[in-house]
Amino acid sequence: MQVILTHKLYSKKGCATARVHFMKVIAHDGSISDISFKEEEGRKAFWHTASHILAQAVKRLYPETKLTIGPAIKEGFYYDFDRETPFTAEDFDEIEAEMKKIVKENLPLKRTTLSREEALNKIKSLDEPYKVELLSDIPEGDDISFFEQGEFIDLCAGPHVAYTSVVKAFKLTKVAGAYWRGDEKNKMLSRIYGIAFPSAGELKEYLDRIEEAKKRDHRKIGKELELFEIMDEGPGFPFFLPKGMIVKNELMKFWREIHTREGYVEISTPMMLTKTLWETSGHWAHYSQNMYTSEIDESTFAVKPMNCPGSLLVYNMKPHSYKELPMRVGELGLVHRHEKAGALHGLMRVRCFTQDDAHIFMTKEQITDEIKGVVKLIDEVYNLFGFKYSIELSTMPEDHLGSIEDWDMATNGLKAALDELGMAYEINEGDGAFYGPKIDFHLEDCLGRTWQCGTIQLDFQLPMRFDIDYIGADGQKHRPIMIHRVVFGSIERFIGILTEHYAGKFPLWLAPVQAKILPITDAQRDYALSVAEKLKAKGIRCEVDDRSESLNYKVREAQLQKIRYILVVGEKEATAGTVAIRGGAVLPVDELTAKLCEEIDNKVSTL
Repeated sequence: MQVILTHKLYSKKGCATARVHFMKVIAHDGSISDISFKEEEGRKAFWHTASHILAQAVKRLYPETKLTIGPAIKEGFYYDFDRETPFTAEDFDEIEAEMKKIVKENLPLKRTTLSREEALNKIKSLDEPYKVELLSDIPEGDDISFFEQGEFIDLCAGPHVAYTSVVKAFKLTKVAGAYWRGDEKNKMLSRIYGIAFPSAGELKEYLDRIEEAKKRDHRKIGKELELFEIMDEGPGFPFFLPKGMIVKNELMKFWREIHTREGYVEISTPMMLTKTLWETSGHWAHYSQNMYTSEIDESTFAVKPMNCPGSLLVYNMKPHSYKELPMRVGELGLVHRHEKAGALHGLMRVRCFTQDDAHIFMTKEQITDEIKGVVKLIDEVYNLFGFKYSIELSTMPEDHLGSIEDWDMATNGLKAALDELGMAYEINEGDGAFYGPKIDFHLEDCLGRTWQCGTIQLDFQLPMRFDIDYIGADGQKHRPIMIHRVVFGSIERFIGILTEHYAGKFPLWLAPVQAKILPITDAQRDYALSVAEKLKAKGIRCEVDDRSESLNYKVREAQLQKIRYILVVGEKEATAGTVAIRGGAVLPVDELTAKLCEEIDNKVSTL
C-alpha cells in the first residue's frame, strides 16, 4: 500500500498573537488528516519528519553510517547513529546544509506496508543491522510499515507530515553519546538532537528563549547568589547556604500562614519507619527500588519517600467522630527518593526534598467542597507569583485498585468542584494514580515553560489499608475518604523554578538581602549604619557596603547580587536624614521604611 499526498501547509489566525499552522499528517494506520502544529499530535509528526530529514542528510554525507532510531521527543527530536568516527558539533553546519537541500526538494513521504519476510529482505538489502533487530521486536501479524522520502527509506510506524518542505526552519542543538537501547553493555552511539518549526520566526523565538533560559539557570544563579550548592560528597542532596535558607524559610512561613488560616493543623512524622509500614501502605511493592533502607536492631527500616503513611498513623492514634471531619493535616516533611545519577538536575531533580504535604480526611459528601478549597488555595499561591497555569484531570488507569463505583464517585467529585469554580481543565484519560483520580496543576513561567507542581489526589485505598474510620451520626463506623495534596510540590524545586522565573531578583518579601546601603565616602559610613539599624528594627534584611571602592563599583556589585533596593547616601542625604533610592526617589528614612514594610507585608511579586 502506498499513499502519496498533495502538499498542503496553511495558516489560520488562531489568536491575536500567533499563527496556527495546519498540515497533512499521515498517522500510524495510514489515515490522513489536517492537524495543526499547536496540537501535540501535529508537533510529534512534524518533529518525527525532521528526524528523518536529519537521517537522510547523514546517509547522503556519510553513507557508511548505520541507522538506529529517531523519535520525536517532548521538545524536538533526535536520531541515534552508529559511525566509526563519532559525530561532533563541528559536523552540524554540513549536515544542516544538506537538510536544507532535502527540504527544498519538497520530497513526498510515502507509507508502504510489507509482509514480515519482505520487510526483512528490504532491510537486509539496505545493510541496516539495527533495523533488523528492531523488526524482530514487532509482534507477529502486525503490518510492517516503512516511510520513504526520495532515495531514503526507514522502518517506521510514523506519524509524519506529507512533504519535507513543511519543515521550513530547524536547528541541530547538541550531540551526545547514547548506548544502544539504553544498555551500557551495548555499543555507544552518536545521538544528534534538533528542534524544528514551521517558520523561521518561531525558530528564532525558541532559540532566543533557550538563550534566556541559560542565563536564568538556577544552578548558575544559585552559585552566584550563594543560595545553595550540590557537592560531590552528596550528589542529589542540596546544601542550602544562609541566603538560600532565608528564601526557603520565608516560603515555609508563608505556607504555614495560609494553612493556619484555612484550618489546617501541622504535624511532623519520623523520617525513617519500619518496612512493615511500607508493606501496609503498598509502597514496598510499588516503590521499594526508589527507597533507601537500613538495618536497625535486626529489622529493616526505610527512609520515607512520602509523608502519607505517617499521617495515617497519626489519624489512627485515637477514635474520631464525623463532627471532626473534615480534618486537614499538613506536614513540611523531608523525603528521600533514589533517583538515578543521570536524572539529577540542580534543585529540579534531587534525592531529598521538603514536600509541602497535606492530607484531608473527610466524608463522601464533603469531597466537592474540600476540593474547591484546595483549588482556591493553589490558585491564590500561583497568582501571587504571577504564574499562569493549566489544569489536568486524570482518570482511572487500567491497573487500578477499588471498584468502578468508587472511581466514578471520586472522579465526579473532582469534576463537580472544578465545574462549580468555573475552572477550565482537560481530561487525561487513564492517567490517574492506581489508588484514585487526581488533578494536576501545570504552571507556566515567564519563559512559557511549564512545570507540574500542585496536585490533588483522591484516595480510598490507603484508608482501607490502614483500616481507619470515624463514628458517623448513626453511631456506626464509616471509612473516610483521603485527599493527598501539595501546593509547591517540593520546596526545593519550587525555589529552583522561582529563581529562573525571577532571574534571581526575588520579590522583596523573599529576597535574602532586601536593601543594600552604599555610603559615597567613609564620612557617611556612620550614617549608613544608623539607617541600617532603623531598617533592621522593622525586620528588613539589609547590608551596608562600606568598602573603599568607587560608588559605581559598589552599585554594579549590588546589581549583580539582584538587590531590589540599592540605597545611596552622601553628604546631602546624611545632612537631611534621607536616602536616595537608585533609579528612584529621595525619601526620609521613616518614609522609606514604611514603603519597604508595605511592599513586604503585601507580598508584592513583580518580575
